[in-house]
Amino acid sequence: MPTGPVWLRWAPGILTVRNYQAPWLVHDLVAGTALAAMLAPVGVAYAVASGLPGIVGLYATIAPLLAYALFGPSRILVLGPDSSLAAVILGVVAPLAAGDPARAVALASAMAMVSGGVCVIAGAARLGFVTELLSKPIRYGYMNGIAFTVVVSQLPELCGFPARDEGLIHRLWTTAAAIAAGKTNWVGFALGAGVLAIIFAFRNHKRVPGVLIAVAAATLIVGGFGLADKYGVSALGALPRGLPRFVFPIIGPDALVPVVAGGFAAAMVSFADTSVLSRAYAARLKQSVDPNQEMIALGAANLAAGFFQGFPVSSSSSRTPVAEAAGARTQLAGVIGALGLAALLVVAPNLLESLPNSALAAVVIASATGLFEFNDLVRIYRIQRWEFWLSMACFAGVAILGVIPGIGLAVVAAVIEFLWDGWRPHSAILGREAGLKGYHDIRRHPEARQIPGLVLFRWDAPLFFANAEFFRERALAAVAQAPSPARWLVIAAEPVTSVDVTAADALAELDKALQDAGVELCFAELKGPVKDKLKRFGLFAQIGEPSFFPTVGAAVSAYLDRHAVDWRDRDEHES
Repeated sequence: MPTGPVWLRWAPGILTVRNYQAPWLVHDLVAGTALAAMLAPVGVAYAVASGLPGIVGLYATIAPLLAYALFGPSRILVLGPDSSLAAVILGVVAPLAAGDPARAVALASAMAMVSGGVCVIAGAARLGFVTELLSKPIRYGYMNGIAFTVVVSQLPELCGFPARDEGLIHRLWTTAAAIAAGKTNWVGFALGAGVLAIIFAFRNHKRVPGVLIAVAAATLIVGGFGLADKYGVSALGALPRGLPRFVFPIIGPDALVPVVAGGFAAAMVSFADTSVLSRAYAARLKQSVDPNQEMIALGAANLAAGFFQGFPVSSSSSRTPVAEAAGARTQLAGVIGALGLAALLVVAPNLLESLPNSALAAVVIASATGLFEFNDLVRIYRIQRWEFWLSMACFAGVAILGVIPGIGLAVVAAVIEFLWDGWRPHSAILGREAGLKGYHDIRRHPEARQIPGLVLFRWDAPLFFANAEFFRERALAAVAQAPSPARWLVIAAEPVTSVDVTAADALAELDKALQDAGVELCFAELKGPVKDKLKRFGLFAQIGEPSFFPTVGAAVSAYLDRHAVDWRDRDEHES
């Protein structure tokens, strides 16, 4: 993160300009030119997949690239329309726009503004860590669901007949029925299948622009042989000439809730993707990236898209490698790519007129297949079966309920998963085993002996509202199950990293219950910050400072000094 004035830290692009080196210019020019050639067909494809006019995909590429060049901390990341967001946008736009292109654009632009605002606020509040709360199985589940939804949504266009706005299962059924009824345009399908084959053939060759080659070939074939007129191949048509205008989207109160929900979902998906990709390239280029600044930059890019007739954008795992392979050194490559698209709109907007829609569908399908994660899920299935089924549940939620409710389900699942281990954490009664230093779980060490009258109880989690009552029950159970009448209960509290008010009240109740039973409550290895909380809650004074010990060994020694018990330690090394 750059040092200096606050405004400079929030706009790393200015620092890049200040430190720009002349030898970088040639590399950025070449990379930007290569990038522009790929950005046009891909942007159009993702716009169509999102239920929007193709031109909007170019609008949603130009403004975000310029905004990210100013605010983005990564020198190489490419932002723009992405397949992972297509299903999110389509899920909001399709039912509300009712076939009205202008309303569809306004809805998508409003979503971009919501997504951008969420990202900027979260980044300014230094909440860049939030996507790390989504575990890998949950991320895999919702991303696999999104990828599957996107692929299914493009099957009708690939086969050459129009898609209807309907649920995923119904769309699968109607697509199969349409194919069975002979509605497939086989010429259009052959073009789309050929585009898919070329993209997959060159997918692992970063220096060969497979997408550009495939789309250009399909466009030339359709235009050169007049396939649109002869065989009814559906094509993109002429794009309107001119640059995007500054427009504040008006959507009406009836669309407010779904647009806000969709904007939040887009923000979560886009930042999850962007943070992972940004970290990966930063590690590769031996650079550091601030996730909070990354979130601010992503927000700025989405706000720019929203104000200039675009839609929510994300980082691109397909276009960023193109920039890298072409030798990009800084975000100037992205700026050149954006200016190249702007020149296309002003000088030659009809260049993509013959681009077949089946080829656009193929581009989106090829990109969506890159979102699927199978190999790591197989590993997860082998080592942690329940997390695999959690991932499958998130996948089913996205596929069946829809993208936005499915992502909401994934967030709820993440919260439940986060709380689960803390809700019913592991605890142990400790004993002394000959030949082993320290005190160990008697369930794992059946030969371990317990000191008469002393119960050593370890709690392996923070103490908070969700597990406070369970802690109290387990502690009392440990006292009740002691092999001899208990005099002391020592909580081995080294794993306890926090205590809240509910847990403090449970500790007070435990202390009272133990006093009534003639048992003294003590603590060992309690962390300083946690002890400070107990002081604020009044528990430190209630329990008494002499009942807090720095180590378990110190607590044991104090107990043996105070009580005459028949105990001989077989290990000379006391912990």
